[in-house]
Amino acid sequence: MDAQISAIEVRIAIAVVEHQGRFLIGRRPDHGPLAGLWEFPGGKIEPGETPQAAAARECLEETGLAVEVGPAYEEVSHRYEHGSVRLCFFACRPIADPHDLPERFRWVEPRELAEYAFPAANARLIERLAAVRPGIGCLGRAGVPRNS
Repeated sequence: MDAQISAIEVRIAIAVVEHQGRFLIGRRPDHGPLAGLWEFPGGKIEPGETPQAAAARECLEETGLAVEVGPAYEEVSHRYEHGSVRLCFFACRPIADPHDLPERFRWVEPRELAEYAFPAANARLIERLAAVRPGIGCLGRAGVPRNS
């Protein structure tokens, strides 16, 4: 049965929130899958829910921050020991000025992202975001994630 469960790919929506040239990341709990690693807000896409709606919902639930969901980055499939995931990353921006966030979250400069340990499935996106020039941001004027 475990082999059957791990063969199912779980779809995850991720809000890559950028504000004033910095990205919002949070530290995972010290127990469970991917314990202690850093991540962008996100979670499972519920049945009947669009990936964009899931990214916004998960960000609000985890951080209290309402976001505008922009265009998608590439999707990534990855198999971990605990199961397979398909990550749907979205460029997001806060709807209002960010307020007090839960303690596990922080804003970091693009160049700082590589200093944090993220799950393996995030590697290509982290590389791409870390290459963003200060003050430019990851979204072009048309709101499309820029190629790095």
